[in-house]
Amino acid sequence: MTMAEGRRVLYVIVCAAGPARDVGELVALARERDWDVQIVATPSAVDFIDVAALEARTGRPVLSRYRSPSEPRSPRADAIIVAPATYNTVNKWAGGITDTYALGVLAEAVGLGIPVVALPFVNTALAARRPFRRSVEDLREEGVRIIFGPGELEPRDPEAGDERVDVRLWRLALDEVQRLYG
Repeated sequence: MTMAEGRRVLYVIVCAAGPARDVGELVALARERDWDVQIVATPSAVDFIDVAALEARTGRPVLSRYRSPSEPRSPRADAIIVAPATYNTVNKWAGGITDTYALGVLAEAVGLGIPVVALPFVNTALAARRPFRRSVEDLREEGVRIIFGPGELEPRDPEAGDERVDVRLWRLALDEVQRLYG
């Protein structure tokens, strides 16, 4: 399976949170906007998504681990959306920790200047923590567009359970990627 020649490549990094089950909607919207999509899931996110359906929709394998030396490289991302971005991923990413393939991709993307948009999905208790607030600030200072805060994606109540992401947020993330990508 290969990406279409000359088309833009959007990586969608998926973390283990309730909205991960709806990431196919984001893929469909991106494909409508002429992006080829590569899904990269954190190891924990694999249990949250329908891997076979996403592979069928993108024409690409869902990646969740570093490749072996004998495996071909994936095409380089032109832009990245992290959705949903968890507390753990945001903090590790900002701290430069690359203990998963997804975090390695994100750490490198910032250094390469690849446009990155993130939709953090955290509850109010986690969003109130200094490490998370500092991580969001640090990533923003490095040029990452974090769609989070008043008027954007706001933290949910800790008792609310897993909610679905409003399709408008998927569109906003794509709009931001296109704005940043140029």
